[in-house]
Amino acid sequence: MNKSIRIVTALLGVCVGAAGIGQAQTPAPNGPPPTARSQAPIDVTGNWVSLVTRDWRYRMVVPRKGEYQGLPLSLAGKQYADAWNAAQDEAAGRQCAPYGGGVVMMLPTRLRISWQDDQTLQVQTDAGMQTRTLRFQSTPAPADTPRSWQGYSAAAWVPFREARGGFGGGPPAAAAPKFGSLKITTTHLLAGLIRKNGVAYSDQSSVTEYWEVQTDPVTNTRYLIVLTALNDPLYLTRPYYTTATFKQEPDGSKWDPTPCTLTSTP
Repeated sequence: MNKSIRIVTALLGVCVGAAGIGQAQTPAPNGPPPTARSQAPIDVTGNWVSLVTRDWRYRMVVPRKGEYQGLPLSLAGKQYADAWNAAQDEAAGRQCAPYGGGVVMMLPTRLRISWQDDQTLQVQTDAGMQTRTLRFQSTPAPADTPRSWQGYSAAAWVPFREARGGFGGGPPAAAAPKFGSLKITTTHLLAGLIRKNGVAYSDQSSVTEYWEVQTDPVTNTRYLIVLTALNDPLYLTRPYYTTATFKQEPDGSKWDPTPCTLTSTP
């Protein structure tokens, strides 16, 4: 684990191969526009396993009630957490509240990522058996979009500098590659749990993510780095920032689907 931490930490400081990737394909004259799949500057598909290199205490163990360390909770957020009752959520069928789109990428889980079609990525987790749909389109979510655990996710390929500029930094430098990261914006979420001790995010929340793929030049191991900002005007005083790291696996032989639970660790 210490070796993995050193590798991932080193990789976060560089953009391996950034200068050689990322120019979007242009359509042939009078031809159809390029698809998201054909434009992809990085390959996020395949099987991945989370590396719990940070926040181990809260990601691997169900914290006791009242443990709010590291969370920018508002007064309303603390009041909700103090009053939360696991049995009541269980009876209400909210077992998947800790597996919602606000925190799903921080779970100790495996991912299966594949193209559902040329404009849509599908992300599956074995923890909680969740499925995310990432839509590459410029139109906003339809007005009648229902709220769900994973919400409505719009995706786009963006410059490296935007991802590394603090969630929406300035435009890329002239010499920088045009694309290099995947940006995901998620809305229409059901209220969920940040931790299984009642710390929650509301249904007013939205999530912004930036994904990058880094390759260890020595071992050729690939890592998926996910930077996330959870915004909730009700239960948080500021965005809750997290970073999750996944290591690519050669196949899905270790895939182990487990149902949502409010009590045990994922």
